Amino acid sequence: MQIRTWLRLTVTFTLFATVAVSSAQQIPAIAQDSPPDKEFPASTEAPDITSHGVRLNAVFYLASGRGPNPVVLLMHGFPGNEQNMDLAYAIRRLGWNVLVPHYRGSWGSQGTFSFANSIDDTQSAIQFLREAENVKTYRIDPKRIVVIGHSMGGFMVAYAAAHDPQVLGVAMISAWNIGPSMVRQSAKERLPTFVVAAAPRLSGTTPDGLVAEARQNSENWDYLKFVQGLKSRPILITESIDRNVDDNKALAQALRKAGNPNVSESEMQTDHSYADHRIALQVAVINWLETTFMQKTQ
Repeated sequence: MQIRTWLRLTVTFTLFATVAVSSAQQIPAIAQDSPPDKEFPASTEAPDITSHGVRLNAVFYLASGRGPNPVVLLMHGFPGNEQNMDLAYAIRRLGWNVLVPHYRGSWGSQGTFSFANSIDDTQSAIQFLREAENVKTYRIDPKRIVVIGHSMGGFMVAYAAAHDPQVLGVAMISAWNIGPSMVRQSAKERLPTFVVAAAPRLSGTTPDGLVAEARQNSENWDYLKFVQGLKSRPILITESIDRNVDDNKALAQALRKAGNPNVSESEMQTDHSYADHRIALQVAVINWLETTFMQKTQ
């Protein structure tokens, strides 16, 4: 019985991987480089973003072409070990600019890390994309901003979009529902991550302080309460085998129940960082951007 089960799983995963690779080969943004543009080449910039008087480090992947180009704000998770740069490159090849900022107190950004500060920092990054000087310098179309976030970043972009109706769409990759998750009995399973991740990589905070902050704001930091603010926008929710999957599914269901006809849901048999499904994740995100927004970007 164990051998049969193993064989079934092996065949399933092999078929899934084959489909993902085959799909990737058919998507130019994943399989091949963009044609060069001598006058307006693709480039990588390192702008400073100001958030409440504090400097945030950022990487800005600029697509080739005169533009103005649509732009993705790509927010990483806690504390940012997986920054999804493969997604950034694929999205740039699709013709989008991609801004990847680092929250206060993380990865060289100034200031103190906290969840509240990260919420503000995400909103500050969106405002950076709308400032007239930046629009001109980086060939941005400020009316075509899509936000994508992984894990904690998924919560951040959902919060930002729910409070900013001008954001075109939201993609949440294994999004962590910060508030509710930290008051459940299962919260103790997350505590080692706080100790290992927070102390060496984040400035001005402690694991105990972060836990206390999340629990103190558990009512407000629940993305199921953002449904009304998100129900009119296209939403992509990708799920993996992790502690967030139940919240992810609950959000997709709540959005559909609220009348959102543009909810895309993708389930992948992989870990929280999509370690062995990076191509599959690129396929899901690129397909969503193409089918949902490309008519508006042409």
